[in-house]
Amino acid sequence: MNWIHPGFIYIAGAILLPVLPEKLRKPWILLIPFLALGDLVLMGQGVFLSQGQTWTLRFLDQVLVLGRIDRLSLVFGYIFVIASLLMGIYALHVKERGQHVAAMIYVGSTLGVVFAGDLLSLFFFWEAMAWSSVFLIWYRKTKQAYAAGLRYLLVHFFGGLCLLAGILLYVHETGSTAFEAFPFSVGGDGGQIASVLILIAFLINAAVPPLHAWLSDAYPEATITGAVFLTAFTTKSAVYALIRGFPGTDVLIWLGAIMAVYGVVFAVLENDIRRLLAYHIISQVGYMVCGVGMGDPGTEIGAMAINGAVAHAFCHILYKALLFMGAGAVLLTTGKSKLTELGGLYRYMPLTFHLYMVGAYSISGFPLFNGFVSKTMVVEASAASHLPIIWLMLEGASIGTFLHTGLKLPWGTWFVRKEPACPATKPPRNMLVAMGLTALACITIGVYPKLLYDLLPYPVRFEPYTPSHVVDMCQLLLFTFVGFWLLKSRLHGEPTITVDFDWFYRVAGNRVVWFCQQPLMTFAGNVDRCVMNVVGFLVSFSTHPTETLSAQKRELKLIVNRFLKLTEGVEHHVPLTIREQENPGTGRELPRVTLGASILMILLLFSIYLAFYLAISD
Repeated sequence: MNWIHPGFIYIAGAILLPVLPEKLRKPWILLIPFLALGDLVLMGQGVFLSQGQTWTLRFLDQVLVLGRIDRLSLVFGYIFVIASLLMGIYALHVKERGQHVAAMIYVGSTLGVVFAGDLLSLFFFWEAMAWSSVFLIWYRKTKQAYAAGLRYLLVHFFGGLCLLAGILLYVHETGSTAFEAFPFSVGGDGGQIASVLILIAFLINAAVPPLHAWLSDAYPEATITGAVFLTAFTTKSAVYALIRGFPGTDVLIWLGAIMAVYGVVFAVLENDIRRLLAYHIISQVGYMVCGVGMGDPGTEIGAMAINGAVAHAFCHILYKALLFMGAGAVLLTTGKSKLTELGGLYRYMPLTFHLYMVGAYSISGFPLFNGFVSKTMVVEASAASHLPIIWLMLEGASIGTFLHTGLKLPWGTWFVRKEPACPATKPPRNMLVAMGLTALACITIGVYPKLLYDLLPYPVRFEPYTPSHVVDMCQLLLFTFVGFWLLKSRLHGEPTITVDFDWFYRVAGNRVVWFCQQPLMTFAGNVDRCVMNVVGFLVSFSTHPTETLSAQKRELKLIVNRFLKLTEGVEHHVPLTIREQENPGTGRELPRVTLGASILMILLLFSIYLAFYLAISD
């Protein structure tokens, strides 16, 4: 039986959505994820393609592997489809079909990346992700959203160029387009330039500092529902690509640990709740990148690290979507997203608060929530790998995560004031249903992690609920809560603007815009005038050669006269060009011609003659 690509189901659904009647729009939005999920289930059972098989297509003498089926691609396929279903429910109230079309193409492109077995297919779907996702930002229709979306697109285009250049060099060097592990080592020879370029492209989408600022810049400016979609697919598909292409790369260990701490530190400075959560995406993806770096598949510890990275990506998609759903509900009902403008909203939206807190408990690693069963796997791998500094950085990031996502944000949004800072209404029912289902998924995996562990790429020999793991995490969280409660008066929002690495390309972009608007356009105008003068000279010379040459002679005399007067210190303004004047001999007007145009014309004619002479000589 032929296999149906789940990504193509979404893309086909996006194409058909605009032409469907209004009453079929919502059922269609929910039907597409169910069809894709059923497709994946049948695939996992071997009805279409069994694991280890591929679905190929020949194109321009190349074999495109559109369907590589193994445990790694299947687990990412499952979570992307499940997340799209939950997010589709959350976005049912949105009437703009364009947002739903962009979201469907975005999900379909991500699934294309997950199942791509060759580099050409990977590049195509990689770029399609960037193109489709930017509309989830632009549909906010604010000046900030348009600017952030443009920066987002430029950064991802740069990443796409790096990926394309790396692919071309890799194919030239190896003759293979297979998407497998790439050779890479720090300080390697120049032949690894292809691997370096591909790695840079993956790191950009994974938001690894200093290539991360596009995320914290663009996600808070997206639409309410678009931001929820953005949290799941771009960074996690990059984690998948790193697992596939660079497992066990040591430099990723340190990059991931730096990410985990970096995101937490910048979250401390944030006042906007969605920007705060965006920085925590960077922090949490750091755990996954760190796990990939420790993930040498040939060792038991490496297999546990890869499993931890995959499991944490799975769980992160769920709880981060839940957190952004809660923040989006606040923004929708109040029109505000800054901590300095919020507070006391528990009176209006208690259910939203409790559902949000399920996500906060999950991201903080509370026992019985899904973050605990995945994050501890990566942390345990760092301890088993004898990396004490990495272990300390990851544990410290856990403290900061609970402090700001689990305490500062909900305290400043739903409490902190006795009276509400602003009026609010209840969010739409579909948003609460989506949050409830996502919260249920977070709790279910936390209580019964075997559901997740059975999907992971390698056999799991890790037990999260040991007394030592539970006690250690409870102590960490308890002392963090005590510290927050004692210092909560100083941990409120501040109306400040955080300067991040995007400052560099924002300034550079402004300089480029200035250069294009001023010197470049001035140069273009001068070239245009020069060309028009040449054309005018040719027209005038072809009809009145004697008069034209006489005009050029008079102009030359004027220029010489002006030069002589200037050398004598006499300030006398003489025009550099002969204005159109009446020819007393014919009663006709001569076109405006300059001496520079004549000289340029002579050089042009000489060049044509020289080229013609060389052609005859050959």
